Amino acid sequence: MLTLYKEKSPVRGVLFDVDGVILDTECLYSRFWMEACHFYGFPMTREQSLQMRSLNETAGQEKLHALFGPAADYAVIRQKRIALMDAFVEKEGVAPKPGIYALLDALDTRGIPCAITSSSPRLRLESYLTPLNLYHRFAKVVSGYDVPRGKPEPDIYLRGAAELGLQPGECLALEDSPAGILSAYRAGCLPVLIPDQDHPGEDTLWMLCAMADNLADVIELLP
Repeated sequence: MLTLYKEKSPVRGVLFDVDGVILDTECLYSRFWMEACHFYGFPMTREQSLQMRSLNETAGQEKLHALFGPAADYAVIRQKRIALMDAFVEKEGVAPKPGIYALLDALDTRGIPCAITSSSPRLRLESYLTPLNLYHRFAKVVSGYDVPRGKPEPDIYLRGAAELGLQPGECLALEDSPAGILSAYRAGCLPVLIPDQDHPGEDTLWMLCAMADNLADVIELLP
């Protein structure tokens, strides 16, 4: 089901977050943020782990300090989280989110270009998406490491639109997290939320153009 919050706008491009949107990985990030924090003696809850979604290094460090005090070192804990998650994914792999192939097929049929706009490193994006025959489906790939400031700042969405040769206001931005929606909104894109681990609060809903239960529902927003 698709819920509209604003009138439909002309769409000429689509920008995709990856974790929790294209790939069913946000549950893994939540799990391994908790495990990494517990390893270093910080009892992170699931609710707290969700607050780490899509945050850049500065925002992530601020969040950990707010939760556990100055002893919580973002870089150290994050490195442990990466090691734990990489070991799991190497053994178990990752799954695509429902509707991704149908949406990409619809974009191809309409001649609408799309790009990845993810905080994850480019090599990780390629290694996760290639086995699912997804990496090559995107005209451009923009990593959080390609821009000066990560989400929730607007840089990655400004860059994604520019890579497609479009204005931000011509691009849907598909996100699952409040930080990602804020990033897209600040860039002037058309934010669409596909909830993954939780439901949005009023502080996120006001920024949305639409909310979809499934990626396939996004097809309704295309010309």
